[in-house]
Amino acid sequence: MTSPEIGPSIADTASNSSSEKRLEYDWDYHDINHHFPLRTFRAEPEYDDQNHSYPPAALRAGATTAAERARRNVNAKLANPLAGISHAMLEDMGARYARKYQVGDQDDIRAFSKGAVLAQDPSKYHTVAGLTEEEQMVLHTEEHHRWHQPPLLYIVIVVCSTCAAVQGMDQTVVNGGQLFYKYQYGIGGTDPRSTWLTGLLNSAPYLCCAFLGCWLTVPFNSLFGRRGTIFLTCLFSALSCFWQAFANTWWHMFIARFFLGFGIGPKSATVPIFAAETTPPRIRGALVMQWQVWTAFGIMLGYASDLCFFKVVDHTGVIGLNWRLMMASAMLPALVVIACIFMCPESPRWYMSKGRHFKAYQSMCKLRYNKIQAARDVYYMHTLLEAENDIKNGRNRFIEIIAVPRNRRAMIASELLMFLQQFCGVNIISYYSSQIFLNGGFSPIAALSASLGFGLINWVFAIPAIYTIDTFGRRNLLLTTYPFLSLFLFFTGFSFSIPADGPRLACIALGIYLFGIVYSPGQGPVPFTYSAEAYPLYVRAYGMSMATATTWFFNALLSITWPSLETAFTTQGAFSWYATWNIVGFFLILTLMPETKGKTLEELDQVFSVPTNVHARYGLRQLRYFARRYVMRRLVEPERLYEHEDTRDLDRGFDHDDEKGM
Repeated sequence: MTSPEIGPSIADTASNSSSEKRLEYDWDYHDINHHFPLRTFRAEPEYDDQNHSYPPAALRAGATTAAERARRNVNAKLANPLAGISHAMLEDMGARYARKYQVGDQDDIRAFSKGAVLAQDPSKYHTVAGLTEEEQMVLHTEEHHRWHQPPLLYIVIVVCSTCAAVQGMDQTVVNGGQLFYKYQYGIGGTDPRSTWLTGLLNSAPYLCCAFLGCWLTVPFNSLFGRRGTIFLTCLFSALSCFWQAFANTWWHMFIARFFLGFGIGPKSATVPIFAAETTPPRIRGALVMQWQVWTAFGIMLGYASDLCFFKVVDHTGVIGLNWRLMMASAMLPALVVIACIFMCPESPRWYMSKGRHFKAYQSMCKLRYNKIQAARDVYYMHTLLEAENDIKNGRNRFIEIIAVPRNRRAMIASELLMFLQQFCGVNIISYYSSQIFLNGGFSPIAALSASLGFGLINWVFAIPAIYTIDTFGRRNLLLTTYPFLSLFLFFTGFSFSIPADGPRLACIALGIYLFGIVYSPGQGPVPFTYSAEAYPLYVRAYGMSMATATTWFFNALLSITWPSLETAFTTQGAFSWYATWNIVGFFLILTLMPETKGKTLEELDQVFSVPTNVHARYGLRQLRYFARRYVMRRLVEPERLYEHEDTRDLDRGFDHDDEKGM
C-alpha cells in the first residue's frame, strides 16, 4: 500500500509567494540597524562609512549564475524551512509525516501535528491551539530554564565527557613515562638521533590519526552508528594502552602507540558530533564543549597517574615497572566508556540520515521530557534534512566542501582553528612539561608535581567556558585570549635566561600556569565546538574528519619536532617561536573566522554566506572601532556585518537569538 504524501514539500513551499516576499525583503536596507541582511552579499562593494554598511545598488550590481541563485534560495530555506506556512497547513504536514513513516499511534500523530506548528517558532508555544496544560508547562520550563533537561541527556554528556578523559590520559601519561623509557631504549641523549626518536614516539598516535584514524570516521559512523564507533575506538584505546606497558624497544613502543591512533582519531571526530546531535540548540555549545573540559580533566589524570607510579620499584625480571604502569593506566576510563556507551540512545540525526524515522523519534523521546518536544525536534530535523538534500546535487562530499562557497568558508575557519590550537603551543607543555621543568632546574619529582599543577589549572579554568562560550561567543573568546597566550609564552621562554640562583623556577612555573589559565576558556574549548557546528549536516562527518585530521597532523608535527627545536633554537627561542604564532593567530581569527554563537546548526548557512574578503575587511575595521570605543572612549556605533532578518513579525526556527553587537 502506498503511503500518502506529506502535503506541500519544503521545495514547493520555497517557491510560494511567502518565500518570494522574504527574499524581496532581503534587499531592503535596515535604517535602524545600519546593515543589510546577510544574503544580500554578492561581491565586495565599496563600504559606506556613514551608514556602517554597503549601499544597496552596489550589492545588486554583482552578477550571479543560475547555480548560485539556486543555492542562495536553498540557503534561504535553511534559515527556517517552515516560515510563512499557516498553522493549519503545518498541522496537516506533521500528521501526514507521521502517517507516511508510521511513527507511532494516534497520540504520536497528534504530537507531530502540534509539533510541526511548534517547530516554526518554539518560543511562541502559547499561540498554538490545542496544547494540554502539561505540554504548556513543559514548554514554558524549556523556554525559561534551559538547563532543566532529562537525566538521560546528561548521562549521554557524562559518557561523552568520559571519552574526552580517555583522550586526555592517552595524551599525557607519556609525559612522565618518557622520563624513564627513553633511557631504557638508549635514546636519552641530546644527539639528533635521540631527540628525533623521542619526538617520533610522542607523535606516533597523532601520525596515525592524521593519515589513517580520522579518515575512518565516516565509514565507522555509517556502519556502526555513533555509539558503535565510540565503543570500538575506546576498545582500541584500552588494548593499545595495555600493549604499551609491554614494549621493550623504541620501535615496539612506536607500533603500540601508532595503533593507539585508531582509538583517538575516529573518537575525537565522533564524540562532539554525537553530543551536538542529541542536545537542544540553547545549551549545545556549553554541552558540546564538555569535550574540552573533560579532555583537560583526563590530562590532569595522566599527570596524577605519572606522579602516583613515580616511586614504584622494579621487581625481579621487570625493568621500568613504574613507567609501564603509567602507560597502562590510561586504559581505565576507556573501560568505563565500553561498559556504559550502550546505556545511551543512538543519535536521532543518525537514525534520520538512515531513513529510520520511528527509531529517530523513539531516541528523541528519551532525550526530551514530553512527546510534543520530541515530535517538534524530529519534524524540524526532517524539514532541514529535506532542504539540505537540495544542495547535494549528487556530488562527491569532499568536492562539495571545497567547491560550495558556504562549505569552503566553514572549512577555512575550522581548519584554521585546528591548526592554531596546536601552534598556540599548548601541547609542547602537555607532552613535555616534565622535561621542560627538569631543564629549568626542577628535580624529577618536583617536575611531575609541577606538571600536575598545570593539568589542574587547565581543567579548572576550562569550566567557566561552559557558560561564556554561548554568551561571550567563540570568536570573542579567541580574540581576547590570543594576545595573552603570546605574552605568557614569551615570559616563560625568557625566564630560562634568569640565573639559577634567582627566581628562575618560580617564573617558569608562573609563565606556564598563566598560559594554562588563558588557554583553557578560549583556544581550548572553541575549535572542536566550532568545527562540530560549522558544517551543514550532509557534509558534517566529512568536515569533522578533515578538522580532526588537521589538528592531529599538526599535533604530530609539534610533538615530533619539539625536542630538536629546543636543542637548535634553545628553550628561549623555541618558546618565542610559538609565541609569535599566537600573534599571527590573532589576525587570522579576526579576518577569517565568523561568529557562530547562539545559532542552530542549520541557521549557520546564513553566517557562512558572507564572502571571505568582505569578512576580512570587516574584521580589520573592527580594530578601528575598538580603538575609538575603548581607547579613545568615544560613543560610536558598532558596525553590524550581518544579522538574521527582523523576525518580530515573521515565523522563525529553533531558539533564534539575534546577534548582539558585533
